[in-house]
Amino acid sequence: MTYLARVFVTLKPTVNDPQGLTILGGLHALGYAEVSAVRAGKYLELRLDAASAEQATQKVTDMCRRLLANPVIEDYRFEVEPV
Repeated sequence: MTYLARVFVTLKPTVNDPQGLTILGGLHALGYAEVSAVRAGKYLELRLDAASAEQATQKVTDMCRRLLANPVIEDYRFEVEPV
């Protein structure tokens, strides 16, 4: 069966986010003074074949740990659903 995994990778709260600060400055320059903080991250969609949702979840967990997220500075979460 084919599954769709939506992966969200974000910097850990203790890690500085220069991209987020740049976006925040741009929003303020455009007049959006009500925005007080921005954290930037990555969004990935993966389509994968697996025998079950549990197997797809395990595969995506392994991918995140090995390549998609840097465990030293990033956190990740994901959703897996059949396509």
